[in-house]
Amino acid sequence: MALLVAEKITCVKSDRVLFSQLSLTLQAGQILHLQGPNGAGKTSLLRILVGLSQAQEGRILLNGEMIEDHPRFASQIIYIGHKTGLNPNLSAIENLQFWVTLQGIAEHINLFALLADLGLVGLEDIPVGHLSAGQQRRVALAKLWLKKAALWVLDEPFTALDAEAIALIEQRMQAYVRQGGAIILTSHQLLKHQQNLSSHMMEYQW
Repeated sequence: MALLVAEKITCVKSDRVLFSQLSLTLQAGQILHLQGPNGAGKTSLLRILVGLSQAQEGRILLNGEMIEDHPRFASQIIYIGHKTGLNPNLSAIENLQFWVTLQGIAEHINLFALLADLGLVGLEDIPVGHLSAGQQRRVALAKLWLKKAALWVLDEPFTALDAEAIALIEQRMQAYVRQGGAIILTSHQLLKHQQNLSSHMMEYQW
């Protein structure tokens, strides 16, 4: 059974049809790379796939169940949008502690060690609104180490990141799909480790 199925999805914004009758299937262990120009509807599609927006037509299934009826849908995904979703008045630690609590993650996690691995030593207690765009992106992407989920949905995850951080995130992606996870992402950037990910990757071009 496919992990995620989108069947004949139609999205209309401001009386403009962004896409119509779009269907896709994603298996565990696969990466789907959505490509297309700005304004084509990639973000709108991602928001529909995670249940944050509603399509005019079509349906989304996770493990064969409609997402609105799936009892554990939210616990099975990690969604990181183009905007980081961080509270600028809270520190990196406080943002992640809040998210861990919200997700019901009970196991003890050393958030300071994780942020250190992400190159944020000494910045853990600073309000994230004072951090650079790349540093804020690293804080948001720390979620990929914090929760066990079947599906990651990532909207331009490499925005504002330097080469070192991009390589680190790509390595995390490689490990995740090898363990059976699935990823849908948008990115205008060519993945540096695309050759290593090629056996897992599909591309959808608008």
